[in-house]
Amino acid sequence: MAAVPVFSVSAAETCRFISAQELAGAMPALKWSLISNQDGRGCIYQGGRGDTMMLTVFRNPDKDRARELYVTFVKTLGERLPLNAVADIGDEGRVGTSVAGAERQEASVVALSGDYILQISVYPIGRRADGALLGPIAEAARVAIANVSKSSERFGNCEWLTAADADGFLDKGTLTVQRTGAGSCMMFDREANTMTVAVIAISRDTVIGMMKRPGPCKHVTIPELGSEAFGEHSCTKGNGNAVNIYVWKSGRQASILFAPVKPHPESGSVERLRAVAGRVYGKL
Repeated sequence: MAAVPVFSVSAAETCRFISAQELAGAMPALKWSLISNQDGRGCIYQGGRGDTMMLTVFRNPDKDRARELYVTFVKTLGERLPLNAVADIGDEGRVGTSVAGAERQEASVVALSGDYILQISVYPIGRRADGALLGPIAEAARVAIANVSKSSERFGNCEWLTAADADGFLDKGTLTVQRTGAGSCMMFDREANTMTVAVIAISRDTVIGMMKRPGPCKHVTIPELGSEAFGEHSCTKGNGNAVNIYVWKSGRQASILFAPVKPHPESGSVERLRAVAGRVYGKL
């Protein structure tokens, strides 16, 4: 899954997983400013050179489901970065950096601790994400993973999705519905097939620009959900099995994403996902 974070600057914001002093101690050579607290499920930072760091906490219903999702995360991350085991971060962890010449430089750590998964990723601008980042990122992860229980994620309570929306997409027998933050929800099954909704404030002009942007996905307009509604599928980058629909109303856009882990009957079009998007559109 791919997401574009929306930054909201607030000087009073603090990250519940790692304090400014702890972050400075873990990464003394880098200066970070907290620019978004993602409703208790993570934090986004910006560096002085334009670097970005994303700290994300994923809560799961139980340890078995957490391990299954962790294995999926490691596999997905390993497709982008060579990974190595890292000690003393929760139950287990992996860390790695992009290879030279990668389109987007990244250094990341992903770790499992009980019901929780922690991921910290740094995206440097204008330079390699080399091995010098790995120690500081791992140290920050050791601090943050001790505080993952402060996540505000809740299960079984979602204002945008219901279990009925999983019909034809997810295994309802192993379904988990989870509120992941302000205006965002997800549900997933034991195979880690996932459906998410994320609602953000955005101008109509920006949405129109998004509709016209070139990209690796096939685009289709969805006029019955408004002139600003469009879908994306059959992407040649990222998860090629994923389908995404964007709808806009009254200054807010909702993204409705179905992301199966392998090819699915609904991978190649937006037809069935339109019904889910229509219900979300009605709630905007």
